This record gives sequence, structure tokens and C-alpha cells, in this order.
Amino acid sequence: MEGKTSRRAFLGLAAAGVAAGVASGAAKIFGRPAASGHPAALTASPRPWKSPVPENSRPGDPHWQLHNLGAEHEIEGYTGSASVLTGESFPLFVSTTSSGFRVTAFRLGWYQGTGARKVWSSGPVHGARQKSAAVVQPTNTVVTDWDPVVHVPTDDWPAGAYLLRLDADSGAQRYVPVTVRSASTAGKIVIKSCVQTWQAYNLWGGYDLYKDTAGAYSNRSLVVSLDRPYDSNGADYFLTYERNIVKLAEHLGLNLAYVTSMDIAADPHLLDGASALLSLGHDEYWTPEERANVTAARNAGVNLAFLGANAMFRRTRLQSSALGAAREVVCYKTSYTEDPLYRKDPTEVTSDWREPPNSDPESSLIGTIYEGYPCDASFVVSSPSSWVYAGTGVSSGTSFPHLVGVEYDRVNPAYPVPRPIEVLSHSPLTCQGASSYGDSAYYTHSSGAGVYNCGTMRWVEAIYGDQPHGIGGNTPDFVRQVTTNILHAFADGPAAAKHPARDNLVATREYVGDPVGNPQNLQ
Repeated sequence: MEGKTSRRAFLGLAAAGVAAGVASGAAKIFGRPAASGHPAALTASPRPWKSPVPENSRPGDPHWQLHNLGAEHEIEGYTGSASVLTGESFPLFVSTTSSGFRVTAFRLGWYQGTGARKVWSSGPVHGARQKSAAVVQPTNTVVTDWDPVVHVPTDDWPAGAYLLRLDADSGAQRYVPVTVRSASTAGKIVIKSCVQTWQAYNLWGGYDLYKDTAGAYSNRSLVVSLDRPYDSNGADYFLTYERNIVKLAEHLGLNLAYVTSMDIAADPHLLDGASALLSLGHDEYWTPEERANVTAARNAGVNLAFLGANAMFRRTRLQSSALGAAREVVCYKTSYTEDPLYRKDPTEVTSDWREPPNSDPESSLIGTIYEGYPCDASFVVSSPSSWVYAGTGVSSGTSFPHLVGVEYDRVNPAYPVPRPIEVLSHSPLTCQGASSYGDSAYYTHSSGAGVYNCGTMRWVEAIYGDQPHGIGGNTPDFVRQVTTNILHAFADGPAAAKHPARDNLVATREYVGDPVGNPQNLQ
């Protein structure tokens, strides 16, 4: 934790015009909303999209980034689906104080270094301010009752991470993220969008899973809804903690698949045959279903890379909203005895994974365990001959300033530790006045799977050095090379045979216990 379909029946096409697709397809743009009704989304039949040109050889658009957020609520929106298959359309809900706006869709990737490709744009759309949000009691859940204004096609959109850019006629801009998910992950490295965690920290409407409008933890949301925009620029968590991996992995020309956390939870077979799954940056909130499906994938030889810290710390539950399934994230955290399922089904109670009533520490899957926040420390190499450091030229004790933060993990024998495990970095730090270490580690499983965890939330941010935190010099080159080594090795299938972990847990002298305690339990 960093301290921090359609809803109405569609009636008629707006006189403002019909949107034209950049490649093909058209959006439906809606004028006056229907008076009532909540029909299912109208969708095209999904079909795979194959471009005759390699995706990242296609021209990018250097103008995809925002330049003017404008005033609060000047323009904002959300999708009726967190992910869709190619060929499925989805509703877009937008509220604006401007008289009109346009929507442009960008696929994130390498694209000759520009970082994104324009795939679709709407025509002019009539703008209107939609209803104010409601706060549903007793869970302090912020929800909207907006009408869809555009139905967006994805007929020729390859699987990937997408940002819709809203451009108000007044000049204000915001993003709306959406994932075009892969129908199959077999033989691919799977990039996961951490949608549950995005929502946990989404303060749009004044509440998230940490605080209310006054900053009080005691009056926080216990359930958060996807039926509302994201705060800030509309896609801050994706851009901070995930985008750089998308850019690098696509630059390397790897065979990639894209899914969300909800998709993994919903389909026990989604990861069948995948070469690897990437958990990125800040991936804190997991359902039991997602954890079970990822564990089963590891047990079948799927490699796992946790390129962040504080992953799988919170146990969640998904429930439906008026827009469909898995649109609300339930997490009572320290108030787990108030969870309606507390006396009915302990396996579904939404506490922290290591806490009662059904303790199952995350280290049994990740190898490391989350320890503390906040910290700022150097990343110190402890096993320089490891394959992950090939081409970096590091030696024992080589350090990279500010790379460990703002949250960190450690190999802690007080919790389950898979063996053999190799501690790759062992970084002295101070957190909340207590002395400890931040660790990265790699273990291999009997299935042949390799599991890597970098142990710091700043890893993805450092890949291109574009979100510095004091990170500079040769740190981005180091992080990029290590990440490249991991992606190439994990793309080849089960990594243990070629890259066995060399257990050094005893030699590292990891101590037992939590010197910092669990500060997130207080927030």
C-alpha cells in the first residue's frame, strides 16, 4: 500500500455524427439517454485479429500523452468492461462540463520508441455533465448512475494494454484504461493489468480502501466499484507501475498475452500452457480464485515474475454491479470480523493473506514476503554470478541508489519459504526507525517453474529512468538488462532446468520476525 452493458437502453444515433475508425469499424455515438432499462451490452462477435505488419513495426503516435488535465470533473470517464476480446465492443461513460469532446484510442507498446499507436478515434461527441456520484452505505462505496455516450469497437485491435484519451473541446484531457485480453495464453508471456489494486487506491468520489474525504481510515470504503472514473490523470497506476514493462517486452519482440486480475480469477484455464506470468509494480489485491489459478499454473511449470513489491498482500472478493460481474472489489482488511462472510465462509473473508481467519502467507508462492513502508535505500547485489545479472558487470556489494522503495519485501524464515531459493540482493535499510533488509530472490519449483521477485516497488519505474525518485546514472541500464534476462529466460518455458536456483538462504543469515511490524495494517 503506498500512502496511497450499458446502463441505459441505446436510443438513436446522435446528430453529431458517427465515429470513424482509424483502421476499420465505427463507434455508435448516443444522444439523449433512454428513460430506463439496463440491457446487456451489444457486442460484435469476437474474432482474432492478425495484422500483415508486425505490430511494433507499425508507426507510433508521439502525441498520445496528456498535456492539460484541466479542472476537476472537466472531463472524465470509465468503461463498462475492464477487458474485452478483439471484436467485442464496449460502452464508454463520460461526463464533462464542456459542450463536446472526442475519444482517441491508443495501444501501448514500443512503436519505434514513441510508446503508443493510435488505433481508433471518434467523431465529435455532444458533451454533458452527468449525475453526481452516490455513496452507498454501509460500505461507503462510490458509484455513478451515468448513461453511455459511445460504444467503442475493437474489430481490428490486437490484444494489448490500451488508453482511451478524452479530449474536451475546452482543452481538458483524461485517460480511460481498458485491456483487450488474449483469448489464449499458450506459449506466451502474460502481462497482467492489476485492476483490483488500481481501484483500491482510486479516490475518485472521495473514498478508497484506505480513507474517506477527510483522510480517516476508520471511515474508508469497504467495497470499491469500477463503475466510476479513476482519479488523477485517469490511468496513473498503469502508467507508473506497468507501462514500462509493456514498452520493454514489446520492444524485445516477445510473444505476449494480455489479461487483467479479474480475468485470471474468472478462468482456471486461462494460464494453461503460458510460458510466464508477470505481476507488475504494485499488485497488492488478490482473490482466492486468482491465487489458486496462479499457483496451479506454477505447479504446471509456468514461470512467475513479480516485478514489484507488496504483491498479494490483501485477500479480496469480487461481486457484481448493475453493469455486470466482477465490478466491485470487497476488502474489509483489519475490520474482517465485520465481513458478512466472517461466520459463513472463512476462506472468503477479506483480511490480509497472512492474517486470520484463514492465514496463508503470500511467501509460499512469491518466495519473499512484504515487510514495510516507507523506505528509500540502495539495491545491493549479493549473488553476482546469478544468471539474472548476466551482462550487467556487477560484483558482490554493487549498489544502485534509491532503487529499493517505497515498499519492499524480504525473505523471512518466519513464513513459508520455497526451496531452493537464491537471495539475489540483500539491501540494508531503515523503515519506520527499524533496521532491516530488502531482498530480491529467485526459487525453482519441482514443476520446473522459476519464480523471481525483485522485492521493490520502484523496479518497473526505473526501467527507463522516467520516474526518477533520485534514480539515475547506470541504474536504468542495470534494471533493463536484468529484466531483459528474465523475460528471455522465462519466454523459453520452465526455467529451472537451464537456470536452477542455488540456495544460499543459510549463508545470507536471514533473521526471523518482523522488525517493522505490518504498518499497512494501521492504514
